[in-house]
Amino acid sequence: MDSRGQVSLEYLLLILVVLLILGGVTIPLIGSSIEASTDVSRASDAKVAVQTIANAADIVYANGPGAKRTVSFYIPVDGVLITGNNSVIFTVTYTNGTVSNITAPTQYNVTSQSVEVQRGWYAAVIYWPLDSNNVVVTNVTRK
Repeated sequence: MDSRGQVSLEYLLLILVVLLILGGVTIPLIGSSIEASTDVSRASDAKVAVQTIANAADIVYANGPGAKRTVSFYIPVDGVLITGNNSVIFTVTYTNGTVSNITAPTQYNVTSQSVEVQRGWYAAVIYWPLDSNNVVVTNVTRK
């Protein structure tokens, strides 16, 4: 057998072994980094949604009783939207099963019910009834 052919075959096998080792190490790392970046993106989208509602509630409060505002927002994952106790809260479940509350404070008391929402675009009406001391978030509907 030709010695140069044997050396070439050994180099090819060595390169194959190195590629298998690198592939076995990097593929799980890539998968976990994709999951982490997806979680960060979802949390960021959820933060924008709760801040949109909180800012609208603050604007309605600044305008006084009888004021009303309709806002649109994007919900990145299924969860529960809660308003009350001077804050808007959305629960996010990450890919590893961890649950986190994304919170945006309001300057005034906001009341509503807990609303289960699914991923997608929503609209909500925020208003301050004339006969009430609270700003109300209502009509959270999917677009």
